[in-house]
Amino acid sequence: MALGAAILKKDKPLAGRLSGKYAKIWVCAEILLFVLVGATVDVRYIGSAGLSAVMLIFAALIIRIAGVFVCLLRTKLNMREKLFCAIAYLPKATVQAAIGGIPLAAGVAAGDTILIVAVLAIMITAPLGAMGIDLTYKKLLKRDK
Repeated sequence: MALGAAILKKDKPLAGRLSGKYAKIWVCAEILLFVLVGATVDVRYIGSAGLSAVMLIFAALIIRIAGVFVCLLRTKLNMREKLFCAIAYLPKATVQAAIGGIPLAAGVAAGDTILIVAVLAIMITAPLGAMGIDLTYKKLLKRDK
């Protein structure tokens, strides 16, 4: 990130070209990432994670929403815009996909459960956030003239 910021400061056209190239690479890498996570998941563990995992995910989302509001305290955004920001931060997928399998690969005893909770977080928050954004942006955001 520091290198990207330095390039952006020194040579904006180069930064734009590099950003476009990395965006194309990321499309393929993202597909590979989610396919590998999907191949690693053992669905037999979903039942063992169960309701407590879902409750943990929703508790983390509540803390995440509170964190968004705290981060936006001294901004000029109105309450509706802050609420939209909180909704926009609900989806969690890429980080969970990237790190969810690490404990399993490292041989951690609860690695399967950790991976299942990460996958459940993706399955719950991605559609919840996408629907929340789609259903609320017209009501909560106004275009400046």
